Amino acid sequence: MAHTADMRMTRRRLLVGGGSALAGLAALGSTELLLRGGGAFGATAEAAAAPTFFSRPDLRIPALRVTTARPGIAPGLVMLAPYNAPSPAQAGALIVDNAGNPVWEQPLSHLVTADFRVQTYRGQPALTWWQGVITLGHGVGRYVIADSSYQPLAHVNAGDGHQGDLHEFLITDRGTALLTSYTVSERDLRAVGGSAHGTIQDAMFQEVDVRSGRVLFEWRSLNHIPIEESYYPVGGDWDYVHLNSIGVDSDENLLVSARNTHTIYKLDRRSGQIIWRLGGKHGDFQIAPEAVFAWQHDARRQPDGTITMFDNGDSLSRALQLNVDEKARRVTLQRAFAHPSKLHASSQGNVQVLPSGNVLVGWGAQPFVSEFSSAGKLLFDAQLGTDYMSYRAYRVPWSGTGEGKPTVAIERSRGHADAFISWNGDTRVARWVALTGMSDATLSAIGSVPRTGFETGMRLSPLLTRLAIRGVDTAGATVGTSKLLTIQ
Repeated sequence: MAHTADMRMTRRRLLVGGGSALAGLAALGSTELLLRGGGAFGATAEAAAAPTFFSRPDLRIPALRVTTARPGIAPGLVMLAPYNAPSPAQAGALIVDNAGNPVWEQPLSHLVTADFRVQTYRGQPALTWWQGVITLGHGVGRYVIADSSYQPLAHVNAGDGHQGDLHEFLITDRGTALLTSYTVSERDLRAVGGSAHGTIQDAMFQEVDVRSGRVLFEWRSLNHIPIEESYYPVGGDWDYVHLNSIGVDSDENLLVSARNTHTIYKLDRRSGQIIWRLGGKHGDFQIAPEAVFAWQHDARRQPDGTITMFDNGDSLSRALQLNVDEKARRVTLQRAFAHPSKLHASSQGNVQVLPSGNVLVGWGAQPFVSEFSSAGKLLFDAQLGTDYMSYRAYRVPWSGTGEGKPTVAIERSRGHADAFISWNGDTRVARWVALTGMSDATLSAIGSVPRTGFETGMRLSPLLTRLAIRGVDTAGATVGTSKLLTIQ
């Protein structure tokens, strides 16, 4: 878990000359920028503290405290879904940049967000996530698909009266979604030292048509995986399998990770029958000692034929990339990535091989996200806020349109006024242009400052009485304008 620390906020001044449409601003002669937030680089990993934004005091999810940022980081933004901090800390979807600054926050009251990422929906990039509550180690909720302006395009539910679980929501190129769910039933567990009337979690997944919600395929663990395969201690509502990822293999069959049997199952996509087992008590492969894994998450087939996974392990967690010879039934280690602090994540975690060849690792129950070069060099490392964890983490190129209009807050103090500007979710604005006038139709520019982080501060003349802020991109084109405010 994370440890308490305060985020160091950087503060510097940048003078930008600007013409005046009002005599009051001419007396100032410049606009003053106050940088707020930003990542602090250093050797000691400290948790990020919740930010305070004048323009958006409702957004308080800590972003990231960046401790390593070296050349070679892959393009894109980092996507997380921090949760688990005690109330009143916020939880929800979070996009951050390489300095640890938030780009978009979506706190959800009394709900958890998980598996927040970018997928392709109807031929376009879309944000997807699960939201709901966690019980018995799995989720009870539903899935959201949203566009580049963060507006929902679809809500997807598990079919046939079941509840959507947090562990997987994978949109396929068939227009379907693979998702997990659970049911609890009575079972004779005497064969594994339990009760004749024990209760057990039947792990299941469905393939659902996204448009209609129709269930096209359903698979249940109790129909295919004997209870004797589990390594998990027997108890009430026994989670003997714990499915945590479903992936489409290169031959269109499915790879399913079951944490509590230490096994990756390859399943026939039509019949659901097990084709082979990788790992576990009844594995079909000879695994090299350095490639053995336990309590794993996020098994994925890569384009080069290897299989990646997050090996939670018994004492050290690693990101693994395995050479899997299905004909010879042999597995060897291609490469492994461990955190410099030798982290052990008791749950959760994922591995993302990036187009550059870099590897991004979300450390699950440990509040870190890291990026390694293909040779294993640590390029990026950051820590989440105090007590937070994130089920998975991703790095993805993302272009977002800010929600609504830019938000501006005015703060008066000791004879001057400061404007604080933000636009939750926007990735396009490069500069903020200050405008004034008697109405929206008569606005004229009086200066501009570069956008810096989530919130940019601007010193105002004490004589200025009306202000609007316009965001422009790198080409100078307008992408959004705030409301015209009267400065009291």
